[in-house]
Amino acid sequence: MPPDKIPFTQRGFGFPWLLLCIAFALHVWDEAVRDFLDYFNATVLTLYGHFSWFPRMDMTYREWLTPLIVAVVVCTAMTPFAFRNARWLRPLAYLFALIHFLNGMGHIIAQIRGEAVPSVRFQGIAPGFYTAPLLLAASAYLFWRLRQCRAQVNRA
Repeated sequence: MPPDKIPFTQRGFGFPWLLLCIAFALHVWDEAVRDFLDYFNATVLTLYGHFSWFPRMDMTYREWLTPLIVAVVVCTAMTPFAFRNARWLRPLAYLFALIHFLNGMGHIIAQIRGEAVPSVRFQGIAPGFYTAPLLLAASAYLFWRLRQCRAQVNRA
């Protein structure tokens, strides 16, 4: 089949990559509007207080949000390469999917537990919980599509 006749959703792993980028952007928004950083900083300081080896990574809103926005933009900008099934992007795509799958699971587990650590309990719904299922679904779809289109790379 000529490349221009291949359905949009079947070109490389571009469509699931794009969906995961959108889920990632929505997840950043979900965390930002639900005070994720307050819980994160409190958790980090608690862990740092209990374990001297734990790095102290408390951040300001700008230090936290700026790299996430840059990451969303850079990942979204790589979408055309994902549609071309670029060989160099495939390992990064597996890593991208793994990070977001684990992130989604972490938010769901934290919500079930109701806390990040015993001294940091959530008031209501945990930040990032609403979009965690999107991360799980989009990353699973990306994993599936990467495996499905790997033969195309071997021929390319």
